[in-house]
Amino acid sequence: MTIQWFPGHMAKAKRQVQEKLKLVDFVIELVDARAPESSQNPMLQQVLQDKPRMLVLMKKDLADPSQTTAWVNHYKEKEIPAIAVDVQQKQDIQHVIAMAKEMGKEKLEKLKKKGIRPRPARAMIVGIPNVGKSTLINRLANKKIAKTGDRPGVTTSQQWIKVKKDFELLDTPGILWPKFEDQMVGYRLAAIGTIKDQLLSLQDIATFVITYSQDNYPAMLESRFKISSDMKDMAQIFDEIGTLRGCLEPGGTINYDKTADVIVRDLRSGRLGRLTLESPS
Repeated sequence: MTIQWFPGHMAKAKRQVQEKLKLVDFVIELVDARAPESSQNPMLQQVLQDKPRMLVLMKKDLADPSQTTAWVNHYKEKEIPAIAVDVQQKQDIQHVIAMAKEMGKEKLEKLKKKGIRPRPARAMIVGIPNVGKSTLINRLANKKIAKTGDRPGVTTSQQWIKVKKDFELLDTPGILWPKFEDQMVGYRLAAIGTIKDQLLSLQDIATFVITYSQDNYPAMLESRFKISSDMKDMAQIFDEIGTLRGCLEPGGTINYDKTADVIVRDLRSGRLGRLTLESPS
């Protein structure tokens, strides 16, 4: 199965990124710590070309800490500056600012040598929809500037944002690529809420979450839903969870759509536990 689409506003956003790239010194790309590789846009990598880039692994508070450490080290080995962030932690925000200042230092030194008046470093902030760009921008600027929401595609235009006197950010809308050749990438992004639920069956997404959790986080699954790793009949699993969580129709039959919604929402909110859907190994 190949999941594909290319809405007009995303094509427009791609053109805007290409046009504005020459105005910035480096790029800050946001990814989801629960799926750091899958939440990178391969089309965006082509657009950015040789522009210096730092990776911010967002929502680390929802991800498996050991996997997050492994991913940060993985990117550093590839000489890509990377940092994991919980936007509610002031210390994490300060670390992002410090890394961004370091990223812009080389360009500002070159300007200084040319006798050009010093200016704040300039960065473009990019990422796929619903990765938390607007929330991070508001924390960096220490005030509400960018719109936030729990659905993909809240940001629809570009704007410059000043971060103290340290650097300036150019915000851009979230950009998805035209299609997922790898079906698992689509399931990972659907599970964490990056692509709209209508694009995939919610029951299929929930099945993916259950199967992955049985293989990698069985204790979490048993603690939350009383499902053991040796239960393989998915209908039975849905029945058990649906009964446990009261997803019942009149007459006592299980509503599988409601059950799937419970499973997926528990993953997205962190109520299932801190887990990561892919490993650098």
